Amino acid sequence: MLALILAGGQGSRLNMGEKPLVTICGRPMIAYVIDAFADAGSEIMVVSSPRTPYTRNWCRAQGIDLYATGARGYVADIVEAVTALGEEGPVFTSVSDIPCIRGEIVERIQEAYISAGTDALSTWVPSALCRGSSFRAAYQETVDGVPACPAGVNILLGARIEEEQEESRLLLDEPALGFNVNTQDDLARAVRFICAGKKRHSA
Repeated sequence: MLALILAGGQGSRLNMGEKPLVTICGRPMIAYVIDAFADAGSEIMVVSSPRTPYTRNWCRAQGIDLYATGARGYVADIVEAVTALGEEGPVFTSVSDIPCIRGEIVERIQEAYISAGTDALSTWVPSALCRGSSFRAAYQETVDGVPACPAGVNILLGARIEEEQEESRLLLDEPALGFNVNTQDDLARAVRFICAGKKRHSA
């Protein structure tokens, strides 16, 4: 399945330059997201904009496919990319600032989508896991009786990308999805989580 990694925002709240390239444990944030989808067998396409020229250069240097949008907004950029690429099957969409995501999480989302049988699927994480991110926790809905925040990963049917799609909601009680980097406090939390995991694996 094609995975569109959205990397066209300015990252003004973080205020550290282009957010996808902010480093965590020596690697750009976007690299962790790309690796997770690649590990799950997805085809990767980074969706950039004129606001992220260095991210585009980094992707080119890494041999990662790019689609450059007109930066008209998150949803509009997805519609533009899917339409221009002629994708009619299901397509992953993901923000580029959830660096703790892993391949097995992506696989679980894809399996849930196939089981659901709906055109679209949105992924949610309990808001209790997002307490450190005031920006993210500001948007909540109740999913399966639990207050939840969007996880930043969805699946849409390309053939109906300009239409409202029947959607299933997947709630994942997965701490790794609680890290959405919008502020320097969010970044510090993600650094602690990822670097601690690296130390455990190397021990």
